[in-house]
Amino acid sequence: MPRLVDHEVRRREITDAVRRVIVASGLEGVTFQSVAAEAGISVRLVQYYFGTKTEFLLATHRSVMEDAGARFGERLAAQSDAAPREAIRTVLTELLPLDDRRREEAIVLGAFNSAAIVGRGLAAEETHAAPRALVTIVTHHLRRAGNPHGTTDLDADLVLAAVGGLAQGVLSGIYTEDRAVELVDHLLDRTVHS
Repeated sequence: MPRLVDHEVRRREITDAVRRVIVASGLEGVTFQSVAAEAGISVRLVQYYFGTKTEFLLATHRSVMEDAGARFGERLAAQSDAAPREAIRTVLTELLPLDDRRREEAIVLGAFNSAAIVGRGLAAEETHAAPRALVTIVTHHLRRAGNPHGTTDLDADLVLAAVGGLAQGVLSGIYTEDRAVELVDHLLDRTVHS
C-alpha cells in the first residue's frame, strides 16, 4: 500500500532545508540541487512542491516569520498584564540571536535583507510586513507608557532599528549576548517614559 504524504509536512521539510543551506552557504548557495541534498530528497520533488527558486525562497521567508510570530505571540500572551517596558523588552529580546533557533532566523533574515540591499533579493511586500507589525506592537506599548515628547512612532522605529543592529552585531561577534541584552535595557531606560 502506498504511503500517504502530508504535503504541508513535506513543504516544511524543504523550507527547513533551505534555512540550513542559507545558514551554511548564504543565499548564493541555495539551488534546487543543494536544497534537495540537504532535505534528502530528489530535485524533482523540490520542483514539484516549489516550481521556482523564488517560490521556495518566499516560502522559507514566510516560515521564518510564522515561527517567530508564533513565538512572539506566546511570549506576549504569557505577559498580557506586563508593564509596557517589560512587554517591549520581551519583543526586543526575541529579536536577538540568543539561542540556536533565533540565531538561525537572524542569519536567514539577514541574508534576505542583504540580498534586497544589493537588488538581488526578494522585493515582495511580504518581506516588509513583519517589521511593520513589530513597529505597531512597540508603538502600542510606548503609547501605553506615555510619551511626553509625542514621538512614539519615531521612537518605535528607532528602537527596532537599533535592535536590528544589535542582532547583526551579536552574529558577527561585535557584541556578546549579555552585552546586547544590557544595551536593550539601556535603550529602554532612555525610551520608555514610565
